[in-house]
Amino acid sequence: MKILKEKSREYKGTNYYKYKVNIPELVLAKSGLKAGDELEVKARKDELVLRKS
Repeated sequence: MKILKEKSREYKGTNYYKYKVNIPELVLAKSGLKAGDELEVKARKDELVLRKS
């Protein structure tokens, strides 16, 4: 998996970006998560943890 950077918009000469991660369907099935679930994120150095909220 990779982190994808996508330009969201440009406002007064400043670019704003969104970051996305594509998660394979098998990984989602193993985790019990579904599309549309609300998630909370915990971030530490070199690590992101996603949990269902």
